[in-house]
Order: sequence, then structure tokens, then C-alpha cells
Amino acid sequence: MPEYRTRRLLGALLLAAATCASAAAAASAAAADGGLENGLIHALHLKKGTTQRVGTSGKAIAAYMREGFIGKRPNQRFDYTDYYLLKKPASFMGHELVLIEEEYITQYIGCCVSPGAGVTVKVNGSTQKLQAFASAQRCTLTDPVDIRKNLREVAIQATLPKGHYASLSCRERDAEREEP
Repeated sequence: MPEYRTRRLLGALLLAAATCASAAAAASAAAADGGLENGLIHALHLKKGTTQRVGTSGKAIAAYMREGFIGKRPNQRFDYTDYYLLKKPASFMGHELVLIEEEYITQYIGCCVSPGAGVTVKVNGSTQKLQAFASAQRCTLTDPVDIRKNLREVAIQATLPKGHYASLSCRERDAEREEP
């Protein structure tokens, strides 16, 4: 009888340890996702008195690459913009992050580059936070957006679930637009 109790106690301890390890891994992943999100949000902030962004979108994107959320190369480069579809779930201001865009010049191909970045999210609830951010940081929020059509226009084939999508663009041209 004592041997049975010992095995049962040992089994319970192993299960508890595995559960704790799993919870720690989930907490670590959530912290990494939060850190990634904060880095991306920082990259989209506007430098006071300029049309430039505070952070570097390239660094924020590199962090998503390191964590395996996006590929090492963009899904597509069209005109001056790199498009990265997310490979695993991540959040952005309470919504599901679907696409990260980065616009920059490597070689002049004609008019007109507008440095900066943008994101497309699958909306979960209210877009009030996105709207407030867009207004405060002089970004452009397009809500709703036809993500499938937009991806087809830049030759990206992707299967995305039906839903409500919105795009936030924080590029130089967005910051230069006239205030309403």
C-alpha cells in the first residue's frame, strides 16, 4: 500500500511540475508578445514637431522575426513596401495582428516613397484605441479594409478568415496630411 501512495504522490508532483512549466512558458510567450507589441507601437509614435517616427520599424520587425512571428524575408516587396504576414497569433492594441508593412527606399524606382510602417488587424471589439492612437500619432486608420483585395493587389496569396479588418498606416505622408 505505501508503494502505491508513493507512486501516486510522485505522479501528482510530476503533473504539478509540468503544469507549472507549461504556465511559465505561456507567461513567457505572453511577455514576449507584449514586448514585441510595445516595440511596434513605439516605432509608430511620431517625433514631436516632425513627420518622422520615434522608433525604428526595422528593429521592431526584426524582433518579430527573431520570435518566429514572421518570416526572415517579407512575403512580398511591392514598390517601396515590405509585407509580412504573421505566421502565428500576436496581438496589437487588443486585436489580432495579421500584417506588418514597412515602407523605405533601397533604390529609387520612381515617385514617391513615404517612410514608415503600418499594420493590419482582425478587429476584436471596438476600434476606439486604434482611432485614438491614429489621431494622436497622425496615422491613418482605414476601417473597415478589404484585406484580401489589398493582398491580391500586391500579389500576395493568402487565406484569411472572413471578418472585420482595419489598417493603421503611420508613414511620413500620414503625418504630413492636413489636420481636420
